[in-house]
Amino acid sequence: MSRQRASHPMQTRSRRFEDVSLDENSEKVLIDGRKNEGRLEENHIDASDSDSDMLDHNGKPDLTGDRHNIALLLLLYILQGIPLGLAGSVPMLLQSRHVSYHQQAVFSFVFWPFSVKLVWAPIVDAIYSKRMGRRKTWMVPSQYLIGIFMLFLSTKVDYLLGDVDDNSPDVRTLTFFFFMLNFLAATQDIAVDGWALTMLSRRNVGWASTCNSVGQTAGYFLGFVLFLALESADFCNKYLRSEPQTEGIMTLAGFLYFWGIVFLVTTTLVWIFKREREPRPSEVPDDQRSIVSTYMHLWDVVRLPAVKAYIIILLTHKMGFAATDAVTRLKLIEKGVQTENLALLAVPLTPIQILLPLVISRYTAGPRPMDTFLKAMPLRLLMGVELAAMVFLTPYFKNDDGSFPLYYYAMILVSYSLHQVTLYSMFVASMAFHAQISDPVIGGTYMTLLNTLSNLGGNWLSTLALWLVDDITWSSCEGVEGLTCGGADLDKACETAGGTCVTWIDGYYLETAACLVIGLVWLKLRANTVKELQSKELSAWSASS
Repeated sequence: MSRQRASHPMQTRSRRFEDVSLDENSEKVLIDGRKNEGRLEENHIDASDSDSDMLDHNGKPDLTGDRHNIALLLLLYILQGIPLGLAGSVPMLLQSRHVSYHQQAVFSFVFWPFSVKLVWAPIVDAIYSKRMGRRKTWMVPSQYLIGIFMLFLSTKVDYLLGDVDDNSPDVRTLTFFFFMLNFLAATQDIAVDGWALTMLSRRNVGWASTCNSVGQTAGYFLGFVLFLALESADFCNKYLRSEPQTEGIMTLAGFLYFWGIVFLVTTTLVWIFKREREPRPSEVPDDQRSIVSTYMHLWDVVRLPAVKAYIIILLTHKMGFAATDAVTRLKLIEKGVQTENLALLAVPLTPIQILLPLVISRYTAGPRPMDTFLKAMPLRLLMGVELAAMVFLTPYFKNDDGSFPLYYYAMILVSYSLHQVTLYSMFVASMAFHAQISDPVIGGTYMTLLNTLSNLGGNWLSTLALWLVDDITWSSCEGVEGLTCGGADLDKACETAGGTCVTWIDGYYLETAACLVIGLVWLKLRANTVKELQSKELSAWSASS
């Protein structure tokens, strides 16, 4: 059997932008963008039709009959990106309210649904109402519930953030609501991905991935960058107002209320006016593609020796980056950097993130893409140390009025850009490897399984890294006997008693050092395993052979 399986022609398409947070959303967002390409293969749809079939007589893409469908898909993916962007902005709002890192770890669970949606994806694909339509059966209720959750949350969010009666933020309740929003958005994602493959004509089905990428990028931008900018009184007073005010133009409650209405209205319009076409016989789930058979096939894949060894790689290879990815952004805010300025750094980073996969794919297109993965790993570990040094030096750049000079943000932008090069090198390499080893019999499901495990490999480490920061930080309440610091409540009690919280050793720096050592040890112990897995015949990865 030939070692190299042809890669999908759209494999190097970039995903929606990853925010500048350096948290695990970054790679998770990128990884999620490959699902439509895999589904094209799984549903036996050829996205590489000849150019003559896909172009009109003028040599331009022939979108006849599909323009409205592409616009609708773009809208649905934009809506999907809104909850994701809001969920990414909440940790920054919580950090400005001085919550503990234990509480940040609890909130990090809201990002898990998109990482584990493979668990219920076969159910969404197989169970539906013929009267409503296979995809609208799940999409319509999911979007209605998102709208209802947003409207309800808009009435409670100020209290939950601790902005009413000087309360402490209710992080657990916030986690529940945003977890549900992301769970529903993930379910909507599954339904829309499937609908895209039948909504578009055969010659234009490749546009599904473009709509996914561009739409979620725009939605995430609206929910993250735009919201944080409009929520900031400083930003609005400086750029959007002639007379300063104490609040931004938009509050989280107002933002949630607006988008809750948008979700309800657009969902109703889609439900009433957009009809699903009758499925072809090949698109209707049968015994061979039933829920049970899908899960059984996945289980057969997981039991393969090569896959077992690779699962360990996927679940552990990000140990060296946990502190950098999960904590760095929050530490910058703790040092005084304004949340909206961090968010706005995503704007100049976006072109870099679009171009990087195209450049890096030239080095991962061959039979050994994981060589690039291994070469980039030590560089990414070193970037973690460099970013920790930037956090440490941040207070020395602060002006007397609490602001930071422009050259400081230029330094942060350069640091993030270099970090992106190492991150994308590992990401594109792993995606190329996944495309090579995925069994064509269940290509999309196989790819989703590997991507799910890769996401989980970041999720559990990010949550753990956030949880441990407070536990390994050494701080005390100077000037008051019997009080300690380490969290919003303890810090407030110290300050109320007339004391001052002094941090002797910041757990973030200890974590960064520990992650560097663990990452280098992992590279020493696992590099040969990665090379061996890369050299295996394709039959070692197939449960159907």
